[in-house]
Amino acid sequence: MATPTPLLPNSRTDPDGSAVIRVLSYNIRSMRDDTAALARVISACAPDLALLQEAPRFFRWRKKLARLAAASGLVILSGGATAAGPALLCSLRAIVERTEDVLLPLTPGRHRRGFATAVVRFGGARLGVLSCHLSLQQDERYEQGGMLLDRLAGMGVAHAVAGGDLNERPDGPAFRRLAAGLQDCRAVAPWGAEYTWTPADPYQRIDAVFATHGIEVLGCGVPLGHPGVTETDLRAATDHLPVLAALRIPAS
Repeated sequence: MATPTPLLPNSRTDPDGSAVIRVLSYNIRSMRDDTAALARVISACAPDLALLQEAPRFFRWRKKLARLAAASGLVILSGGATAAGPALLCSLRAIVERTEDVLLPLTPGRHRRGFATAVVRFGGARLGVLSCHLSLQQDERYEQGGMLLDRLAGMGVAHAVAGGDLNERPDGPAFRRLAAGLQDCRAVAPWGAEYTWTPADPYQRIDAVFATHGIEVLGCGVPLGHPGVTETDLRAATDHLPVLAALRIPAS
């Protein structure tokens, strides 16, 4: 794993109404691993928005997600089983305007996919948010990338962020489709480590945070070396590494 890196900016609201926020994207593997380690990682990253994938979807899934949110110092925003796995958590800084869970078209014999979405405000900054987990199949993944861009465009906001497990590297067609319409935050302002899978031997970047143009990316990457984030917890928490971004959202 990589060496420690400088700290990302803390969350704040500026006098002009813009807001600096932290956005975390994290595949949590249905909380099947060490949930205490998972909560410690999320809490240490201090996100204003946590975009989760593979949130619990079956027996008592709401209670499991609520426990994780509470242990991480966050609250549930949307998603979970109702979005086929993606979920959104947020800090109490967020003022929620609306939420919507979206189920994508189901290809027979394949896993159901969906988006967890919301519109929130931080100070004078209004922001669309989307968490996704794209298909394992390349053709379906590419189509879902187009649906993601359409969904963001239809949210009625000037600024939006999307994050998730893309199941694809940056040179793949779905990843490139998203990066053509949005800012790939890691590519714009590299920070921390790059590879997100697997924790024991990271060798590829398949998880990402994207932002619409007009949002200033202050830094984005795997928070290795961030205070409170240990290699032991990262390896124990789930089979992916998280992606943390600091973004400045203009006032809307």
